[in-house]
Amino acid sequence: MALQRRTLGLAAAGFAALRTPALAQGISGPLVLYTSQLEPDAAQTVEAFRARHPGVTVEWIRAGTGQIMTRLRAEIAAGSPRPDVLLLADSLTFESLRAEGRLRPSPEVQLAGTPPAQVEASRAYFATKLITTGIVHHARAPFAPKAWQDLADPRARNQVAMPSPAVSGAAAIHLTALAQNPALGWPFIERLVANGVQARGGNGPVLQAVAGAERAFGIAIDYLPIREAARGAPIRFVFPEDGVSAITEPAAILSTTRNAPAAIAFLDFLLAREGQALAARQGFLPIDPETAPPAGFPDPRSIRIMPLDAARAAAEQPDLLRRFATLTSG
Repeated sequence: MALQRRTLGLAAAGFAALRTPALAQGISGPLVLYTSQLEPDAAQTVEAFRARHPGVTVEWIRAGTGQIMTRLRAEIAAGSPRPDVLLLADSLTFESLRAEGRLRPSPEVQLAGTPPAQVEASRAYFATKLITTGIVHHARAPFAPKAWQDLADPRARNQVAMPSPAVSGAAAIHLTALAQNPALGWPFIERLVANGVQARGGNGPVLQAVAGAERAFGIAIDYLPIREAARGAPIRFVFPEDGVSAITEPAAILSTTRNAPAAIAFLDFLLAREGQALAARQGFLPIDPETAPPAGFPDPRSIRIMPLDAARAAAEQPDLLRRFATLTSG
């Protein structure tokens, strides 16, 4: 998908300035955002932020995380990185930037209701939501799975589809979380492969395979099957009792930012109750468990998140992907 640029400036403020608290009036100037959010979500996010901070002119560019990083790497090589803020899919992308000193540690950012377990220690990047990976199954599947081990059951043989971790960032994070989980690890991954799991590109093809009854079970991110089930698709999504993996769509401020006050205010907005409620309206699980989730999701406090050592994952992921590719092609 091509890069898409949008700018929202002072002319769009309208009556929003009349509703904005006085303290917000001190935040002003241009802000450049690079994001992998879907375009409608990015537009809503920027518009809601500007309703609170009408003095800030926001230029935003959206594309997939890979495209954004290619653009950013080229700008860094040229000595002129443009964005003040990044809002991208997963923590591993930010880990590499943090290790290079490209991110601004920002203890000033208000964490609001972010659980301590989701707070990155150096405050170089901040989780904004939870996009979990669990199990989707057809309504006529031979059984309703409750845990990851169920997908290695003989009754699920040749009936499980999953996104390719070489294609899907969420799938790569999921594979890493499984590998790091001492109760699952590579022994479970090997049993899953031996049971005939089939990689199907991204999450969309997995959902299509299960909804069309081509496969009884799938490994997929949460909001797609929950949304399709609400529309009448014969599928169910399960948050496994032994935990889900999650990408957290982190946000970070670049060390080269030209407008740190506005960048901090943007991150504050994302983590505040208002920003979290917006994420829920967009169909995502808020990082703040006290914010009501979208329809079809359980109480966030009931969802168990598998731990992930992001720094370790960033270092080990190339070898992990090679090992999985060898395992599935053998």
